[in-house]
Amino acid sequence: MEKKLYRSQNNRMLAGVCGGLGEYLTLDPTVIRVIWAVFCLFGGTGLLLYLICAVIIPENPLYY
Repeated sequence: MEKKLYRSQNNRMLAGVCGGLGEYLTLDPTVIRVIWAVFCLFGGTGLLLYLICAVIIPENPLYY
């Protein structure tokens, strides 16, 4: 079975991007959120990247 990246429906704070990355990479989503927050604080590129990912990455269809 092919592994696909989806936004999380059950592990989300905003749009589910970090939760989806955590599920895809089998990491704790909290670690990904902390790394993302650091990117947002230093340079602001994290916020732009998060918005782009929220638009591009589809929601997980298994939860509909």
